[in-house]
Amino acid sequence: MSVDVNQHDPVRVWDYLPEYEAERADLLQAVQTVFASGQLVLGPSVAAFEREFAAFHGRRHAIGVDNGTNALVLALRAVGVGPGDEVVTVSNTAAPTVVAIEAVGARAVFVDVDPDTYLMDVTQLSGAVTPQTRCVLPVHLYGQAVAMEPVMAVAADHGLSVVEDCAQAHGATRNGSVVGSLGDAAAFSFYPTKVLGAYGDGGAVLTDDAAVDASVRRQRYYGMEDRYYVVSTPGGNSRLDEVQAEILRRKLGRIDQYIAGRREIADRYDRALAGSALTLPVTAPGNTHVYYLYVVRHPAREEILARLAERGIELNVSYRWPVHTMSGFAHLGVPAGSLPVTERLADEIFSLPMYPSLPVDRQRRVVDELTDVLDRV
Repeated sequence: MSVDVNQHDPVRVWDYLPEYEAERADLLQAVQTVFASGQLVLGPSVAAFEREFAAFHGRRHAIGVDNGTNALVLALRAVGVGPGDEVVTVSNTAAPTVVAIEAVGARAVFVDVDPDTYLMDVTQLSGAVTPQTRCVLPVHLYGQAVAMEPVMAVAADHGLSVVEDCAQAHGATRNGSVVGSLGDAAAFSFYPTKVLGAYGDGGAVLTDDAAVDASVRRQRYYGMEDRYYVVSTPGGNSRLDEVQAEILRRKLGRIDQYIAGRREIADRYDRALAGSALTLPVTAPGNTHVYYLYVVRHPAREEILARLAERGIELNVSYRWPVHTMSGFAHLGVPAGSLPVTERLADEIFSLPMYPSLPVDRQRRVVDELTDVLDRV
């Protein structure tokens, strides 16, 4: 039965305000801690967060940076990717994945995705490698991990680096290993919507390689090792802010709680929508899914989104345009039809409201309205 939207506020696909209300005292104390520290840039909060974030992933080094895109850029440069190189990745991703590849002068080469998990089809990797290939960039999408065992095997066979894009999968595991712990380097975003989100922008690079660590640290600080003395280029200003680092420290201690909340919401969606006309998310064997997004499929997506919008239900599409179909990447010369699974998904996928503080009654309303719409399309 349809719900009278006049009696309800709109349901947003993501909302930080309930979390803020619950954690307000701790978050404001984080700001006070930094303001009272006497050091506002690259101070004790960044250093502590780097230690704790590295320890969470079982890695030797973490370097806080200003956002997830620059985390990818700095990581790619640090493993030696540059002009004339090729990086194998996917087109079913946020554009910043490929923006970062281009920022270092390299060229993205795409493989298709698995039709069930929407992750990199690792069976296509070997066929995509050329003499110019320098790196594989697997994207752990929507909250679960790419099958990293074959990725690492192909990389080893061809002498390639692996940089993990972990922006959407904080805390997800693959056969017991947390994402970000397997590649030569891993890049994270702390954009506010993420599983571990800041109250602003932020990012980090993880690695076990001391040379990669040193390179990223120089790059984030103008190429400097000592104050005012530039020892290498390129370098810029890509520092993680002290306030965001202190907030992230505190939120890292609650990440298991955030993940549990997301998994509970996903479980309720699974049970309520089982047997519907939607294709529901599939978790790959060996994976734990943290549900950054709850992504479903239906061939009548546009009608569903329009009808639900009329009823005050906000949904999202990640992603409506595969990267290779965007005019800004036409120079890559990847024709339509080259990635059939990716292109088919782009016409059908959409995501339901998902954040740990999503109230149960609002989720129930989403399910009721969606079920009613599905009966009408």
